[in-house]
Amino acid sequence: MNSAVMKKSLYFFAIPALIFYLVLWIFPILRLFQYSITDYNGYSQAFNYIGLDNYKFLLNGELLGISLKNTLIYTFVSVALSIIIGLALALLLNLKIKGKGMYRSLAYIPTLFSAIVVGFLWTYVYMPDYGMIATFLDKIGINADLNFLGSYSSALYAIIIVEIWKNVGTTMIIFLAALQTVPNELLEAGKIDGCGPWKLFKNIKLPLLASAMTINVTLSIISGLKAFDFPFIMTNGGPGTSTNTLIFAIYKMAFTEQLFGKASALGVISFAVIILITAIFVLRMNKREVSA
Repeated sequence: MNSAVMKKSLYFFAIPALIFYLVLWIFPILRLFQYSITDYNGYSQAFNYIGLDNYKFLLNGELLGISLKNTLIYTFVSVALSIIIGLALALLLNLKIKGKGMYRSLAYIPTLFSAIVVGFLWTYVYMPDYGMIATFLDKIGINADLNFLGSYSSALYAIIIVEIWKNVGTTMIIFLAALQTVPNELLEAGKIDGCGPWKLFKNIKLPLLASAMTINVTLSIISGLKAFDFPFIMTNGGPGTSTNTLIFAIYKMAFTEQLFGKASALGVISFAVIILITAIFVLRMNKREVSA
């Protein structure tokens, strides 16, 4: 068999993956666009095409604005803190300290739990009167009436803490892996030139972490923009609409209110927002990576 025939035969191995991609990715997206211009209720086979009425309903209502605002706050805060804490942990656990392997494992353990387990665990932690935080404060003599998940002003940020706690281990591991590739020769040369710890980090380590930074920021942004599990498990979008994210709003509109057409339109808008924001950040991070 000559090389040209062999190359052509290799394309046949991609057919199963292509079929899965078309069936499980492209086809659902096309159906989403189709349902977004109908009055489909999710269970009846009969529906009517109503043009852009669903989009007009969302743009004229408060739901889209509230959900988008909550999602952007959730994403921005969780990404910023995950990167800062993950990088700090990676730098700390990259030092020559006793038992650092155990500390790395402990920092990574939360990522191994499912969102359901983590959500229920932290619901108990936040529980007023009998929760872990309330009990601890009571033991040290502080009688504080705290209801983190029941307060409109604190519920979203309480859930963001849970998001960070669960995912910061992954961020740390990626940074830690990148730190292992920093040549010791560069660090030694920097020390000889009189660079202190801060200058070594700023001028040598940080530029070499550009690829890891891009990966972590991208993963964190995607995770934040599609936030659903913790708002659903811990607060069910409440109190009020304080933890109502875009994906949770889609779920509620489709499966609780049975407005599948409007939910599909919101899904299209969410899809566009996620693609746009992720693309902007990835392009900016790639430019910094090249310049570094």
